[in-house]
Amino acid sequence: MTTSEFKNVQGIAAIEALLAAEYGIAGEILALLGEHDLNFRIQASDGRAFLLKLHALGAPEELDMQIAVLDHLAREATELPVAKALPSRSGASLGNRAENGGWVPHLHFQIVTDYLGLEGRMHGVGVKEQWQVWREISPDPSVVLGLSVPASVIVERDKAFLVRERQRRIGRSLSIAYGSAPLKIVAGEGAYLIDDEGTRWLDMVNNVCHVGHCHPRVVKAAQMQMARLNTNSRYLHDSLVEYSRRLAALFPDPLNVCFFVNSGSEANDLAIRLARAYTGNRDVITVDHAYHGHLTSLIDVSPYKFAGKGGEGRPAHVRVAEMPDLYRGRYRYGDTDVGRKYAEDVKRQIDALAAEGRKPALFFSEGILGTGGQLVLPEGYLRGAYAHVRAAGGLCLADEVQVGFGRVGSHMWAHETQGVVPDIVTMGKPIGNGHPMAAVVTTEAIAAAFANGMEYFNTFGGNPVSAEIGLAVLDIIRDERLMHHCAVVGNRLMDGARELASRHTIIGDVRGYGLFNGIELVRDRDTLEPAAAELDFVIAEMKDRHRILLSSEGPQHNVLKIKPPAPFSADDCDRFLGALDAVLAQVKAA
Repeated sequence: MTTSEFKNVQGIAAIEALLAAEYGIAGEILALLGEHDLNFRIQASDGRAFLLKLHALGAPEELDMQIAVLDHLAREATELPVAKALPSRSGASLGNRAENGGWVPHLHFQIVTDYLGLEGRMHGVGVKEQWQVWREISPDPSVVLGLSVPASVIVERDKAFLVRERQRRIGRSLSIAYGSAPLKIVAGEGAYLIDDEGTRWLDMVNNVCHVGHCHPRVVKAAQMQMARLNTNSRYLHDSLVEYSRRLAALFPDPLNVCFFVNSGSEANDLAIRLARAYTGNRDVITVDHAYHGHLTSLIDVSPYKFAGKGGEGRPAHVRVAEMPDLYRGRYRYGDTDVGRKYAEDVKRQIDALAAEGRKPALFFSEGILGTGGQLVLPEGYLRGAYAHVRAAGGLCLADEVQVGFGRVGSHMWAHETQGVVPDIVTMGKPIGNGHPMAAVVTTEAIAAAFANGMEYFNTFGGNPVSAEIGLAVLDIIRDERLMHHCAVVGNRLMDGARELASRHTIIGDVRGYGLFNGIELVRDRDTLEPAAAELDFVIAEMKDRHRILLSSEGPQHNVLKIKPPAPFSADDCDRFLGALDAVLAQVKAA
């Protein structure tokens, strides 16, 4: 410890603590005069005497030299009473740098499984590019040394290597973002991702880290609870009960019973089970081009998947309602009865089931259609659809996995923009700000019907760490007024995008609520020919020239999808609009 580091330490009590922690010594302490260092004489209770020297700030080589001199005198002048340097519990002195080729002195312990014919000339140091070979020849010696942590580290590799290894080790059905020029992201802060070269990328696609990447309050909540306890929810724990109370309070009666799971997919799968247990029916009605999760039960209710490449088509127990697209659907902007008309197609699906002697168990819909192209639902759509479903004995689900927790700005939940109260609400993604957790909220009656003797136990759902993280997210949304922030900045963004549309005819529609927005690009505003290739160019240019990350959405792949972390600022918004203006000018010139 240096004297400058020690200035704020409180006197002899701090010296006593240091001696006990680092050396296991206790005794009488006397401060000594010194020109640069802080010096203390310790008369230990066991009769031994020590000198504690807190070295003045300077080159480490100076201290190395002093220790080396003492060691030399101890070896060469045995008749002299030379002090011996005592290693601390957290380290030891092994000589000076000059004796070790300029490297910090250290103990080198290496396990070798194959000498490769080198014998005593075996390498003790390898280059990074050969790490995979050397880790096989010289495995981690932690177990032999009895260390509680690995002695080896993960060596950083270049992007080309990581891509090759991903293709070998990870299923190829998982794509890599910006595949032709992938990013190696190593950190995040607020609305920004940071790559291995220190470049800051404005993240406009990540609605998962809702309150901002690596928000310190979320990180602290996770670290503190993980250090105390993490176990399953069969045990009593205050955090779980408090979180369920806080979460249920965000919904009106009778939505007051929570189930906790680990992902939006698990939440939606559980919702199907709840609906079937309560209604006794099995069939599900979903909206065209919807996506509700990756489990088998959810691929079945996701036309985005089952009707796409690799899909197996619509299952017999699923009916698909027309997508209520106000821009390019059958009924469009300006039609004052458009919500009712689209809801009538839900009625038609119910009638088709009735003709086969069946009834719906559940109607799935988001409050804003994400994979449908960031589509805002027409006024009255969910009211009409819910009425039809309930009249047929089914339940209504609001999927808030993408758009919940204040992102829409005007309300905490997107379905509230439609003035409805669902029977079941599912949540995921933003609920844990990147931590894998999710939830289902429903009524007491539906939950009671599910308690039919078969226990529902989710090993990690509702664990104490997840509960503390969930509480931290709710606190941040409240304390930082993020719902209001999403409304203000979202309006700024959409006003700016509509102004761009007045100058760039390729912008066909601007839509959304808060910070969940879509900008649809078309080659012709009359024919609505999708400008998918042009959008690909826009996304690439925004990334390569402006360090802004975006993605596409919609059945025609021509909708610019915007859903940044909620701390996305007015300055970030203006930066995006200016960059988009410049890139669209390039498209026009081409």
